[in-house]
Amino acid sequence: MSATEIKKDIHWVGAIDWSIRDFHGYSTYNGTTYNSFLMLDDKITLFDTVKASKVSDMMHNIRSIIDPKKIDYIVMNHIEPDHSSGLPKVIDLIQPEKIICSPMGKKALIEHFHQENWPYQVMETGKSISTGAKTINFLETRMLHWPDSMFSYIPEAKLLISSDAFGEHYASSERFDDEIEFHEWMGHNAKYYANILLLYSPLVQKLLENVKKLNLEIDMIAPDHGLIKRKYVKEILEAYDRWSRYVAKRKAVIVYDTMWHSTEMMAKAVYEGIMKEGGVSAALYDLQVNHRSDIMTDVLDSKAVMLGSPTLNNGMLPRMAGFLHYMKGLKPQNKIGSAFGSYGWSGEAVKMMTEIMADMKFDLPEQGIRFKYVPEHAKLKECVEMGARIAKMIKEQVQE
Repeated sequence: MSATEIKKDIHWVGAIDWSIRDFHGYSTYNGTTYNSFLMLDDKITLFDTVKASKVSDMMHNIRSIIDPKKIDYIVMNHIEPDHSSGLPKVIDLIQPEKIICSPMGKKALIEHFHQENWPYQVMETGKSISTGAKTINFLETRMLHWPDSMFSYIPEAKLLISSDAFGEHYASSERFDDEIEFHEWMGHNAKYYANILLLYSPLVQKLLENVKKLNLEIDMIAPDHGLIKRKYVKEILEAYDRWSRYVAKRKAVIVYDTMWHSTEMMAKAVYEGIMKEGGVSAALYDLQVNHRSDIMTDVLDSKAVMLGSPTLNNGMLPRMAGFLHYMKGLKPQNKIGSAFGSYGWSGEAVKMMTEIMADMKFDLPEQGIRFKYVPEHAKLKECVEMGARIAKMIKEQVQE
């Protein structure tokens, strides 16, 4: 992929990773990009680098514009290895005058690469540096989603270079948000938020407040992954505000695993009850065929999460245990929860799922339903009724 000018004298020079399919537990079936940006000015500046295996791609893009040795500054907004593992090689090739980073960024760079003699310049929130005709203002965004994270804002270009915020894992020949279909683009953004930033939602709210107070003029957001926002800046800011306030729709997700289809029968009966009540949408997710990161995308704006697992060896099936561990770590809030499952002789799974949801502060109006071996039609009516009750609660709590 060739370099792309995104603003006058500011170019995308990153790399596309078409092949990656897993990003520490997040399914990246559309691949991803590692975005770097080159700003031409009196002091030529490179914002972020790429994964070590993609350095040659980035350098090829830079060379199509300038001799890389002419780069004066490297700004490292984020030190995670998908953006920084290529840095040592880039430094060797460029020999920059300055490596600009946050205070925590310097610590992280030293802890990653053990190079205390690199030409660090630490920039805190509110600090700025002139590159000639342009200025870079810095805003620390600690724990969004690493301690070192920061934004770079170029007021003359009304450009926010946003590190890992406002991005998505999406490999494509397109570079801008308005070059693909809106709902597809928003879906990738929702998945990214649900699986990477949901845990940090209170900090996202503070960040959005700070950006508003600073009264920044932003007509383009350039994240470290995915497409550059030039048309839907307002829409992505509104979505982050909505997601970080845990705003839910009239929606339920039913997540289950099954051994001999008894729990699957119960899941379908719960779904039937939701549909009979009406006014609430629902989705069935079989953990045998659905990836946890895709399920979490739907959990993001669902009001209810309903979990089903049979009992195996006095516990849940491993896929359900894994999903619950993953979901608990992301800390979704303001959810209604319920559990169901079949069993043979002990039947602990329903209680275990309920206890974990209680730890997550879910509202648990139901004690859970469990049936021995294969439920008859009359028994499945209890699951239908539970689905209807949950749907009614959703409608009472979510005004649309």
